[in-house]
Amino acid sequence: MEKAVSAAEANRKFSQLLHGVRQGHSYIVTHHGKPVAKISPAAAPEDVKLKARKALLDRLRRQPAVNIGRWTREELYEDG
Repeated sequence: MEKAVSAAEANRKFSQLLHGVRQGHSYIVTHHGKPVAKISPAAAPEDVKLKARKALLDRLRRQPAVNIGRWTREELYEDG
């Protein structure tokens, strides 16, 4: 659950907010009653890595395979 916190309060109690974030809490920072920022726990590096891998594999699966025929050794290694 996200708790709304004014910008002034967030400024005064920043270390307490970070302590809450370490425990898994999220905060919406407001300025004159309007949300302007969100403070939430960062994704673990493994989560980011797994999501990136899944996104890449999903994209590759959606792309059609293209049959361009066989290559000769000379075509593979030609400079130019």
